[in-house]
Amino acid sequence: MNFNNNAPIYMQIMNLIKKDIILGKLALGEKVLSTREYAQNLNVNPNTMVRVFNELEREGVTFTKRGIGTFITESTEKVESMKKEMAEDIINNFINGMVELGFTMEDMINLIKNRLEREAVQ
Repeated sequence: MNFNNNAPIYMQIMNLIKKDIILGKLALGEKVLSTREYAQNLNVNPNTMVRVFNELEREGVTFTKRGIGTFITESTEKVESMKKEMAEDIINNFINGMVELGFTMEDMINLIKNRLEREAVQ
């Protein structure tokens, strides 16, 4: 995975895992790789993965069964909440970027509408 310099690596990994959950690549209740295995797969320090899983558990995205491992939440409500939160972040970044470029609300709506219409044609 290629990490960008704009956000801490652990947050980028958290978002990757959340996205995999939302997209169904990681199933509800599924046991995840160990921190060591994840660290090797992503080529990051194992301490980074410990932080990732601590944060995910704190947020209710994962849970730990002592002596067994870490598992994805079983809550569909939590997944929907994460999906909406990620969508809000994308929308906020878009709007902030467009405002910085001087676009009005009407300009943004027209750009989005035109893009969606082009996508529908293809």
